[in-house]
Amino acid sequence: MPDIDARLREDVHLLGELLGQTIRAQYGQGFLDKIELIRTGAKAARRGSAEGAKQLTATLDGLGEDELLPVARAFNQFLNLANIAEQYHRIRRRTPKEPEPFENRVLAELLGRLRKSGLGAEGLARQVADLEIELVLTAHPTEVARRTLIQKYDAIAGQLAAGDHSDLLPEERQAVQEKLQRLIAEAWHTDEIRRTRPTPVDEAKWGFAVIEHSLWHALPAFLRHVDRTLQATLGERLPLSAAPIRFASWMGGDRDGNPNVTAAITREVLLLARWMAADLYLRDVDSLAAELSMQQASDELRGEVGDLAEPYRALLKQLRERLRATRAWAERAIHSGEEPGAEVLQDNRELLEPLQLCYRSLQACGMGVIADGDLLDTLRRAATFGLFLARLDVRQDSTRHANAMAEITEHLGLGNYTEWDESVRQEFLLEELASRRPLLPANYQASAQTAEVLATCRVVAQAPAASLGSYVISMAGQPSDVLAVQLLLKECGLERPMRVVPLFETLDDLDNAGPCIDRLLSLDSYRTRLAGPQEVMIGYSDSAKDAGTLAAAWAQYRAQEALVGICRNHGVELLLFHGRGGTVGRGGGPAHAAILSQPPGSVAGRFRTTEQGEMIRFKFGLPDIAEQNLNLYLAAVLEATLQPPPVPEPAWREEMDRLAADGVLAYRAVVRENPQFVDYFREATPEQELGRLPLGSRPAKRREGGVESLRAIPWIFAWTQTRLMLPAWLGWEDALFKAIERGEGALLGRMRKEWPFFTTRIDMLEMVLAKADREIAQLYDERLVQSELRPLGAHLRDLLSQSVRVVLGLTGQSQLLAHAAETRESIGVRNTYLDPLHLLQAELLARSRRCTGDACGGLEQAMLVTVAGIAAGLRNTG
Repeated sequence: MPDIDARLREDVHLLGELLGQTIRAQYGQGFLDKIELIRTGAKAARRGSAEGAKQLTATLDGLGEDELLPVARAFNQFLNLANIAEQYHRIRRRTPKEPEPFENRVLAELLGRLRKSGLGAEGLARQVADLEIELVLTAHPTEVARRTLIQKYDAIAGQLAAGDHSDLLPEERQAVQEKLQRLIAEAWHTDEIRRTRPTPVDEAKWGFAVIEHSLWHALPAFLRHVDRTLQATLGERLPLSAAPIRFASWMGGDRDGNPNVTAAITREVLLLARWMAADLYLRDVDSLAAELSMQQASDELRGEVGDLAEPYRALLKQLRERLRATRAWAERAIHSGEEPGAEVLQDNRELLEPLQLCYRSLQACGMGVIADGDLLDTLRRAATFGLFLARLDVRQDSTRHANAMAEITEHLGLGNYTEWDESVRQEFLLEELASRRPLLPANYQASAQTAEVLATCRVVAQAPAASLGSYVISMAGQPSDVLAVQLLLKECGLERPMRVVPLFETLDDLDNAGPCIDRLLSLDSYRTRLAGPQEVMIGYSDSAKDAGTLAAAWAQYRAQEALVGICRNHGVELLLFHGRGGTVGRGGGPAHAAILSQPPGSVAGRFRTTEQGEMIRFKFGLPDIAEQNLNLYLAAVLEATLQPPPVPEPAWREEMDRLAADGVLAYRAVVRENPQFVDYFREATPEQELGRLPLGSRPAKRREGGVESLRAIPWIFAWTQTRLMLPAWLGWEDALFKAIERGEGALLGRMRKEWPFFTTRIDMLEMVLAKADREIAQLYDERLVQSELRPLGAHLRDLLSQSVRVVLGLTGQSQLLAHAAETRESIGVRNTYLDPLHLLQAELLARSRRCTGDACGGLEQAMLVTVAGIAAGLRNTG
C-alpha cells in the first residue's frame, strides 16, 4: 500500500490480526489458514497471477456447506474494520508538522478569499449566521448493519484514538489492545444481519441514535469552530441564536409507496422525538445544575428566582422539572393520546429563555469563561434541535391525493375529480380553499385509503408547527397537485401555513418544473397563502433511472435554472430541496463539490438535501467525522451564495444538449428497448433476492412490473453488488464517444476545466468507473445467466470498457484516479477482500435459486452477509 499512510496501514493490519485471532479461537488454525489462502489467492489474482486465481477458485470450491457463512462473515468483518480504520484516520491526532485536513481549514480559507474580494467583515459574519442549511435524514434500505454492531464499531474507533499516543506506557498500550480484542470478538460473535424487517419506528429510532451519539456532540463543537474562525478572520462572533445547519427527517413520515407508514406511526415518531429531545436536554441540564453553583447573579436573574444562595441552580431546577414533565407526558401520550398539560414545554422559547438568562447573568458578573463552557453548548443545541430534535417531513404520492379528492367529489355529486382537466381542478380547489364552510360533511365515511390520507392530514394539523418540516408530493406535475394537499390539510383543521412541496422526478417532470411553478405563482390566492420561500424538490434517483445520469443531470440543472428565474420574476424566494442518494447513480458524490457545481443563483443562503442510507453513518456516525462534514456543508453553501459558479457559455449549453440527447437514447436503447434486458437484469444480479431481504421497512417495488416499477435503490444496489455499476455510467460512453468523433474534444476539455458542473460530473463518473469491474461482472454472468442472455452481458461489459476509454481520453490519464493515488490504492486493497465475497455471492445465488425447503434459510443468511460485505467495501452503494 505505497500511497496509504503508514499509520493507517498499521491500524488496518492490527485490526485484521485481532480479527484473525478471534476467528482462530472459534474455528481453529486450519480454518484461519483457509481464510489466508483465499486472501492471498485473491491478492495474487488481482496482480494477474493465473496460479493465484486458480488457488482462489479451488479454495472456495472446496469449502464445506458449514464453512460458507463463516468465510463470508470473515471478509465482511474485515471490510467493516477497514472502514473504521479509514474513518478514524481522517480525524486522528496530528503532529505539529502535519497540515490541518481540508475540512478543518476550508471555512477560514474561504473567509480569507472573500475578504480579499472586498466583502466586509460584519456582512460576512451576518451571512454565515443567516445561512439556512437543512440536512434531511432518510431511512433508505442500504444501511444493512445492525444498530448494536454500529455501536461496537464506534467503540473500536474510540480505542484506536486511545492508542494513538506515542507516550503511552506499555501497560496502557496493552490495555488498549485488550479492549480492541474484546470489542472485535463481541462484533464477531454478534449476528450482523437483522432477522426481521425493521419497522418505520425502528428506522426513526436509528435516526435518533445518530443524533444522540454523534450529532448532539458534533453540532456544538462545529459551531465553536465556526465562532473561533469568525473571530480569527473577521473579528466577529457567531450570535447565540444562530443555527446555520439544522436537521430534519423522513423516518416515519415518508409514506410514498410504503403502506407501513401510517398516520398512527407518524404521530408516534413525533412523540418519540419529543421524548428523546427532553431526555437529552435533561442530561445537559443535570450537568449544568451541578456546574453552576455560583452565588453572584444579575438583578435580572434574581428577579426571576428570588434572593437564593444558588440562583442558577434554582432556575435550572425549574427547567429540569418541566423537561421531566415533558418526557413523561410524551411517553404516556404514545399509548394514551393524552393532551399536554401546562407544565409540558411547547415552545422553544420556554427552553431557551432560562438558559439565555443564565448566560447573560454570568457574562454580566464577569464569569464569561464559565458562560462560554457547557452552557453555551446547550444553548447551541437548543437553537438547532429545539424541543422536537429533527423536523419531520411528510411525503405522499400525488395520485393518493387525487384519488381522495375524486372520492370526495363523487360523494358530493360533483363528478370524478380525476377526470377533470387541470383548469377545472384549479378552479374548484381555489374556490374551496377560499370558502369558510367545510367541504367534508360531518357524516362522511371515507374508504380505507382516503381515510388514511385524511388521518395523516389531521396528524399534521394537530402537531406543533416547529415539529414538522414540509409536506412533499411525489410525482407532482401540475399546480393542482399542490392545491389539493392544501385543501385536504385545511379540511383536516390546519390553520397555519405549511410548506407544500412538489417533487419533480422524471425527465418530463423536470422539464415541466419551471412552467408548473410559474403557473402556481401566478395564482394570486396561492401567493397570499405562501409563507416564506417557495420550496421545490428536485429528484435525482428516479430521473436517473428514467433517463440515465447524463440526461438526468442536465435536466436537473436546467430545471433549477428555470426555477431561479421564475421565482425572481414573481418576487418570491426559492428553496431547492435536493433528493440525492449516496451513489452516483442517484445524484450522490462529494457534497462540497456538488454544491459548488449548482447553477448560479440556486444556492442563495438556503440549501436543503437528503442524507440517505449508509451515508448517514459514514458522514455523521462519529462526532469528529460529522463535524468535518458540517464544515464542508457550511463553507460550500456560503461560497455558492457569495461566489457562485459562472453562467455556462452558449457553446457549453449546446454541447450538453447534444450529450444529453445522445445519452438518453443510448440508455433507453438498453434499459427500455432491449427485450432481453429485464430478464438479464434479474438473472445477473441479486435484485430478486434483495427484495426478499429484511433491509428496510419499505417494499422494494411501488407496484408489480419491470424496471420502471422498481424503486431507485434496489435498482442501483443490485448493479453495485455485481460491480457493473451500470446505472451510473450507461449513456455517457456513447454520448462522449460521439462528441469526440464530431471533433468536440477540445470543447469538452474546456468545459471540464472551466465549468464546475461538468467537472464534477466527470469526476464522479471516473470514481464510479474505478469501482466497476468487468471481470467480476462477467463472473456473475458465467455462474447465473442463461446462455441466450450472455451476449447482452458481454455487450454491456464492452460499453463499460468504452466508457473507461473515453473518460481516460478526456482526462488525459493513463489510469483512472491517477490524480487520487490514495483513493485508487484504497479501492485496490479492498478488492483483495471483495473478490472472495463476489465469488461466494455468485455461488450462493446459484444455489439458492435451485434450493427448496428448510436448507434455503442458511444460504439466504450467508448471501445477505455477502451483500453487507460488498456494501461495506464499496461504501457509497445505494
